[in-house]
Formats: sequence, structure tokens, C-alpha cells
Amino acid sequence: ASPPDEEWPEVEKAEKLARGAALKWASGVFYCPEKLEGLGQYRSRETQRNSSIQSRLKSTVQSYLEGVNAGLQQLRSAAEEVQSVCQDLGAARWALLDSADHFQVLQQMRALMAEHVQLASVVKVLPQLFSVHEVFSHTLQLLHEQHLLEAHAELMMLEHLRDDILFQLHLHGLSSAQATVLSYFSGLQELNETLAKQLWGIVGRSLQLVREDPVLFVSAVRIIEREEKIDDALLLDATFLPPGRPKGWRQKFYHILQETITGSHFHPACVDTTGPGLSRHLAALQRDVVAELHVVKDLMVQCVPAHYNILSICTAMYHQALTSHLQDILQEDLDKQALFLLLEWVLHVYHSPEMMSHPGLLPEVDISALGPLMSPDLVDQTERKYVLKVKASVLEWMQRTLEVEFKEWFREEEPEMDHQGFFQSALPVIVMQMLNENIQVASLITGSLQQKVYSMAMEELEAFLGHLREALVQCGKEHQRDRTIPKYYIPYLLAVLNNNLALSSSVRSLHPDTAHSEVPVSLRAALDRTQRKVCQLLLEELLLDLQPLCMQLPSRKWLSGSQLVSSMCEVIDKYAKDFSRVRKPIFMLLLMESEHLVTSQYLRALMQKKMVCKSEEERGQLCDRLLQDATQLRELFHGLGLDRSQQSLEAVFALRELICLKDPALLSLEVLGFITKYPDVSDEHVSTLLDLRGDVSKEVRHMVLEMMAQHPQALPESYQPIFSIILVPAPELPFCLRKGKCA
Repeated sequence: ASPPDEEWPEVEKAEKLARGAALKWASGVFYCPEKLEGLGQYRSRETQRNSSIQSRLKSTVQSYLEGVNAGLQQLRSAAEEVQSVCQDLGAARWALLDSADHFQVLQQMRALMAEHVQLASVVKVLPQLFSVHEVFSHTLQLLHEQHLLEAHAELMMLEHLRDDILFQLHLHGLSSAQATVLSYFSGLQELNETLAKQLWGIVGRSLQLVREDPVLFVSAVRIIEREEKIDDALLLDATFLPPGRPKGWRQKFYHILQETITGSHFHPACVDTTGPGLSRHLAALQRDVVAELHVVKDLMVQCVPAHYNILSICTAMYHQALTSHLQDILQEDLDKQALFLLLEWVLHVYHSPEMMSHPGLLPEVDISALGPLMSPDLVDQTERKYVLKVKASVLEWMQRTLEVEFKEWFREEEPEMDHQGFFQSALPVIVMQMLNENIQVASLITGSLQQKVYSMAMEELEAFLGHLREALVQCGKEHQRDRTIPKYYIPYLLAVLNNNLALSSSVRSLHPDTAHSEVPVSLRAALDRTQRKVCQLLLEELLLDLQPLCMQLPSRKWLSGSQLVSSMCEVIDKYAKDFSRVRKPIFMLLLMESEHLVTSQYLRALMQKKMVCKSEEERGQLCDRLLQDATQLRELFHGLGLDRSQQSLEAVFALRELICLKDPALLSLEVLGFITKYPDVSDEHVSTLLDLRGDVSKEVRHMVLEMMAQHPQALPESYQPIFSIILVPAPELPFCLRKGKCA
């Protein structure tokens, strides 16, 4: 045997630690001599402590040994029981091996038992099977009497019976027998169809029934919910699905409701698409939709389950039906009134408190999530259609207005005058009122439509001014053929000028944005062209009266002091009095153009090579006559209100200086000053003036023309041409003999 310290090294280690700890404690306690007196007490106390520890150790060890002993006893008992069980199992095994032949008999009994259970089930349902056709008849009678819930209960019982039999056949793989069962229960299809027909008829009259007989409608909804629960249960158990399932009657309910809503109000073939007819139709739609939504909100909601969300679904159905209905209507060729009514109804009435924002429908009815009734593209397309219709109407109206205006030009009386005495007609008022009304009507729809109509109005006004100019040209041609037709040709031309000015000043008011209204450039140009055309016709009329007088100068009779210019002044003064019937800006323009016309005609007459001064005395007479004529004409126009700085008669005074120059050698300098002031003077003009003097030699003429070639003149931007519009007659060619040289 090994020593104890080798067998239990932990004991030795523990003992050493205990001794060290005790020694450390004792050295700390007895370090001081005065503490040695308590040595006996310390010994007694430690002795008691050791005794207590030893007692506890003995108790613990004793308890442990007793537990071990009990455990050993239990192990012995368990071993004996296991051995006994093994013996019993062995005996049972041998007993089973001996009884194997008897189990075959039990298997046959099990099969017979299963068959007995099936037959018991069949026997149990035989009374129900025999009564199937009787139940068919009774259920059909209940349906005819509209006892829907009772009829549906019997129908469910029959379907359950049939489905249970089919399920059993399906489990046992007897698919061939299913046809016999289905044939036996064929009456179920008729019952289902009859019930469905009644249900959909009730749903189709749901809005009426919830007010008059809600019980019938509620019964229909309960039947639909029963069928939905059966569908859901069968779909969850996917092992077997009976014929005719799922029925989907809730979805059919929504479909029938949609058809009812669409069919009751939205038949485009029955809609009168003319303005008044469409107005009545839209008013009826507004009234009926609001009334029916009130019925849904107040009554139908209480008759259906909450998960139907029937109010929101009906609102969406009406919205979608209206969208399709309006698109169908827009396929027709609508007049402008119908298009306006549609746009107004869609963009304003539909969302107004009179319809979908009715206080009685809010807040439950909310169409904000349903999108617009008409897409932005469709609204824009409809607006363009409306503009085209308005354009056709405006064009027709303007044509009639122009026809009336053209006829008035040939009346036997002067045009009407305003309170200031200016000639005018009703044309600008009619045109502006018509355009303004259409623009203002468009503003009731959208700003974009107003802008489209405004742009169209500007285009049509521009085209109208073009037709007006054509009418003026036609009137002018008829007047040229017979100057007595129209009788009051000039007054009506002056009225057209005033009308044109009125249009020009009032067209700004048509712009939708009055703060930034500007007349389009093309329209301003058309107004200017119209004004120039009328001024041209007036000046042509003045020219016709002046030409006979201008044909008489220059002549020696004129030099001797005739009243030719006085007669011209009388003609001019007569026209000036007529021109005073137009407003001042145009009056001053006509006055300036008349003065320019008189100057050009006077200069043209002088350059027709009708006369050549034969002596210095004749040149003096010519200078005096030019001075008198130019002064008389200048004072006339000055008295009419045209400032001298605005007159072109200064050219006559400058030309007179060329004629009056006594020394021909100085003509070069004089002509240089003349062409500097009037840069549109040509060599032919100067040569003609030199011929008129009658005393210019070839050398001086050559020197003057050479000087002009050396000093070419450029026309300033603001220069008003005078001489460039005067044609000088071509020199006469010498007479030539055939095959000979010119003389």
C-alpha cells in the first residue's frame, strides 16, 4: 500500500495551507506580549470551533453514505425488473409467432367493417337521395315565390349532399361513377341558374329596392356572402373542387352593379348632341348621379357588409362610366355650344358643390384619387375642336359683316358720323364685340382655352383686314370705271380709315393679360397695310382731279399768269375739308401725303420737256412763276396745319435756284448743293432741268454731269424720296433710213 501522502496529495496540500494560515494568524495575534494573557481563551475557543467543524463533517459524510446506499438498492431493484421484462417480451414474441395465422382473419374483418361503415353511410343518406327530386321541386317553388333564403338553404343542402358523394368517389378512385351522380343531380344547375337570375335581377334594381324593399336586397347579399364563404373554404382545401366552383358571385355582384349604372344613364346613341339637347342630358346626369350616390351613402351602405366598401366602389363606377360616356360623345361632330357645355361640365360642374362635392356626400365621397374625368390631352384636343368651331362661326360672321359693309359703301347717303363729326360705321363695334364675347366665354373654362381663342381671334382679324383690302380694291375698280359710283366714295373711304384706327386702338383690350397686352406684329402690319391702301385710294382720287391741271404746265400761257395753281389749291382745299372727317393722326398723314403728291406732280410736269426757255426774260418769268406757285401752295398747306418743316415743296424753291442762276458757269456748284440736299436726283433729272433753262452749253452740261459722277450721294435712312418717283421721258431717237446712216 502506498503512503497516504501519495494516495491523497490534495490532503497534504490542504494541511500545509491550513498550518500556514494558522501560523500567520497566531503570529499576528501573539506578536504583542500583552496578548499572551488571552492564550487560554484562544485555545478554548479554537477547540470548540474544531469540535463544531468535525461534527458537521461527520454529519455530511454520514448523509452522503446513506444516499449512496439507497441508490445501490434502487439499481439492484431496477436490474431485477429489467430482467423480468425481458423474460415477458420473449414470451410475448413466441406467442405472436404462434398467432400469425389468425391475423389474416382479422384483415378480412377490417375490410368487412369498412364496407359496413360505407353501407351504413349510404343507408343513412338514402332517404335524402330518394327525396332529391322532391326537394328540387320544392326549392324551385320557393324561388318562384321569392323565398330566397329558404330556397338557398335547400340548394346548399343538395349541393353538400352531391359534393360529399363526389368526394367519396374521388377518394376511392371511382371517377367513372361521377357521371351517374352528376346526372342524378342535374336539377341543381337549373336551380342555380334560376337563383342567379333572380339575384342579378335584384342587384340590377338595388337602388330602387333599398328605398322600397331593402329586405329582398339584403337577402340577396346574404346569399352571395354564403356562396363566397363556401368558395373560400373549398379553395383553401385544394384536394377536391366540386363542379361549378368557385361561383364568384361577389365579383358578379359588382359586375351587374356596373352594368346597371352604365345602362341606366350612359347610352351615347340616345343622346341629342346638339347644344340644347346635350345641356339637358348633362343636367339630368348631374341630378341622377348625385341622387343615386345619396341613396348609396344613406341606404345601401347599411344593407351590405362593410368590407364591400360599396360607396367608394359605386363612386368609382360612376366616374369610370362618365369618362367612357364623355369619350363616346366626343366622337360625334359636336357644335361649339355642345363642346363648351362639355368642357364646362367636366372642368367646373363635376367637381362643384352641386355635384361630386355636394355637402351631403362629403367627406365619404372623394374623387381626388380617381384621376381627372378627361385626361389633359383630351381636354386640349377638345379645346382645339372648340376653337375650330368658333373660328368657323367667326369667319362666317365676319364675311356677312363685310358683305353688309361693302353694300353700305354704295348707298345714296353719307356714312354715319360720331358726336365729333368723324365718319364711321358699325363695323369695328360689331367685330370687336364678337371677338371679345368669344374670348370672354372661353375664359369661363380655362386660361389655356382663352389664350387659344385669343390667338384665333387675332388670326381671323388679320384675315378679315385682308378681305377688307380686297373689297376696297374691288370698290376702287368700280369707281374707276364710273366715278359717280359709289356716290360717296371718299366719305366711305374716310370711314374705313376711322374704323381701322378704332380697331387698332381697341384690339389691345382683347388680350387676356391686360397688364402685358401687345398687338401681334403681323396684325399691326395688317392694320398698317389697310391704312396705306385706303390712303392710296384717296390719293389716287386726288391725283385724278389734279392731273388735268398738271397737264397744262409748263406752258407759256402758264408763264403769262394763269389761275392754274389757284385751281389746284381749290381742289386741294376741297379734299382737305373731306379729310377733316378723319381723326387727327390720319388727317395729318393724309395732309403730308397730299402735299408730297402735289410736289411730285408739279415737279413731274416741269420735267416733261414740254417747254424750253428761249431767252433770259422767259427764264425770269419762269422763276417768278415758280416762286408764286410754290409760295401759294406752301401757304395753303401751312394754313391747313402742315408745318413748313414737314413740307416737300422746298424742292420747288431749290429747283427754282437752278433756273434763276444767271451765270451758267456756276451751275456745277449750284447742282452740287442741290444733289446734296436731294440725293435721289439722277443725271436725267439734272439734264432735263438744264434743258429747261435753254442756255446751257454742251461743255457746261458735261462738266455738271461729270461733277455729279464724282460726288455720288447715299440716301439717308429717314429721307423721303421725291425725285426717284419722277420718271423723265426718254430722248427721241433721230430718224433713220433703211440701209442708211443716221443723219
